[in-house]
Amino acid sequence: MWTGEHGGYPPFDQVNPASIRAALEKGMELKRAEIAEIAGAAGTPTFADTIEALEACGRDLDRAQRFFGIFTSAMNDQAMQDLQTEMSPVLSAFADDIIQNAQLFARIKAVHDGRAGAGLSPEQERLVEIYYRNFTRQGAALGHADQAALKGLNQRLASLYTKFSQNELADEENYRLTIETEADLDGLPESLREAAAATAEAHGEKGKWVFLNTRSSMEPFLTYSARRDLREQGWRMWISRGGNGTATDNKAVISEILQLRTQRARLLGFETHAHWVVENNMAKTPQAAMDLMTKLWGPALRRAQEEIADMQAIADEEGAGITIEAWDHRFYSEKVRKAKYDLDQNEVKLYLQLDKIRDGMFWAAERLYGLRFAELDGLPVYHEDMSVYEVTRGSERVGLWYFDPYARAGKNSGAWMNEYRTQERFQGDVTPIVSNNSNFVKSGAGPVLISWDDAITMFHEFGHALHGLSSNVTYPRVAGTAVKRDFVEFPSQINEHWLPTPEVLERFALHVDTGEPMPAGLLAKIQTSLTFNQGFSTVEFLASAIYDMRIHLAATPDEAIDPDAFEQSCMAEIGLPREIVMRHRPTQFGHIFSGDGYSAGYYVYLWADALTADVWEVFEEKGAWDPATAKAFLDDILSVGNSVAPDEAFRNFRGRDVDTEALMRLRGFA
Repeated sequence: MWTGEHGGYPPFDQVNPASIRAALEKGMELKRAEIAEIAGAAGTPTFADTIEALEACGRDLDRAQRFFGIFTSAMNDQAMQDLQTEMSPVLSAFADDIIQNAQLFARIKAVHDGRAGAGLSPEQERLVEIYYRNFTRQGAALGHADQAALKGLNQRLASLYTKFSQNELADEENYRLTIETEADLDGLPESLREAAAATAEAHGEKGKWVFLNTRSSMEPFLTYSARRDLREQGWRMWISRGGNGTATDNKAVISEILQLRTQRARLLGFETHAHWVVENNMAKTPQAAMDLMTKLWGPALRRAQEEIADMQAIADEEGAGITIEAWDHRFYSEKVRKAKYDLDQNEVKLYLQLDKIRDGMFWAAERLYGLRFAELDGLPVYHEDMSVYEVTRGSERVGLWYFDPYARAGKNSGAWMNEYRTQERFQGDVTPIVSNNSNFVKSGAGPVLISWDDAITMFHEFGHALHGLSSNVTYPRVAGTAVKRDFVEFPSQINEHWLPTPEVLERFALHVDTGEPMPAGLLAKIQTSLTFNQGFSTVEFLASAIYDMRIHLAATPDEAIDPDAFEQSCMAEIGLPREIVMRHRPTQFGHIFSGDGYSAGYYVYLWADALTADVWEVFEEKGAWDPATAKAFLDDILSVGNSVAPDEAFRNFRGRDVDTEALMRLRGFA
């Protein structure tokens, strides 16, 4: 276990690829012995000697795998990539060995069958159900031949997932947009120019300006660059990651993943991978997920077409002589925003300092849930850019929060939350340790300024962190964010709603030069424009979510699908406008192809947003900062993890099932 002050902490100063390898191998050895002891125990299986024993075992391997996950996502140099390639299929086979242990499964089944009369608490009974369901869904009840086939499929898939993610990372690192003359920076704000100059210097090209092939670098460039030819160049580079026809091309990888997933689903008794995935989510069936997406698609598409018409009108008024294309969308969208709301995102950005927005998240968490964040010095980190905070509530230590904000080589793009240690009361009172990870581009000497969308993303990911930190259960298997996929995004998405509140912006949206708070007039413009561009943002998301579901429904065990050809036909069928592309095109769609994670499940963001919209209406009615409502949300949603079924947890807070019409109202489509 991790020791030291502040409840113990990960010893990052002792971690490297070699030590991770040794820890994984030793961890598997220890867990294998522990599993053998549990499976071979004498006597009638009980909750204590089977389920609790499983909760207690494998702790060394769990810590090693956490380091493995942290370093493959945030410090993935060549040595780590080599280890990832080697160990991913080994870890997959080891997990299958446990699932396919017939003696062990027989004991789990016996406890499950007798759970009603075993005097278990509600959390214990749910834990039994989760273990039994996990084992059956992963093939524990299959015959030997099918289990052997399943194990081979999982090993191959693990290797393919690693290859996909490494290919995407390679294209993000090996392609970049370099500008050599200052005139080509036309339209770019000073903060973006300074960041690009610092990036160029870091890449050995001092005196130039470099824009990386990552979302946090490319989207601002596409939004502000007045050079249409350079926008097209950057856009094509960005949307082609993993699909450039080189050694890092992901198309063949995707085709094989789809075939193997379908073969696996058939072995497990499901028609498709989509049916297997969604059966374990709140949606239950792919059709239910498609129904929600379809409900939103029509209104979103109409709004997007109106937005495109507005852009074309401005381009025509300016005499641009162009037809709006996908690389024009963000640029002209800002012009429309300025015309409709007199709102300039460049002006807004001057009030969005990274450190101040972070402080705003802390302030909101304290006011809502009583959490306080205090920075710590001297704790080991895996990169000098990181900072560490102790989280308390009154005199109680809640946990630790790590922040890794900046882009660098070997780090996945995007933003995410990670859980270094899970809360529990089973083996002592263990407090959680979580992190938030971003890819902001460092500026020169001054504060780092971020976009409004980036600030929303910070609050979103911090919502995941609050979910992990607020956990208050006994067993780690049901703690924190270990919930169903279409529920896990609910706490994060509702946390976004506190950023635009006057209470946060007045205190933390401070001008980078003067320190003055955001003027009331500018704040009012932000409030009135919150549903601006909802057509575009909803359509680009839905295009990806529909593609994900449809291609997993269409995949067969024997015939390879061309992911690009399927994208073209699918987008044509649903009527995706030429001016918009999928938020994640297939060859860079890591959510669904770098692991099983969100596969056939990208829709979950929309499902969770339906829950969010319905619950946010309670906060709007009672007041965004109403203590009683915040306390109920903490008690009924954030603290229970998966110890309570998600639909039951939602009803405990809302008093009824979700009203999906709230989602239409939230997005301005009612």
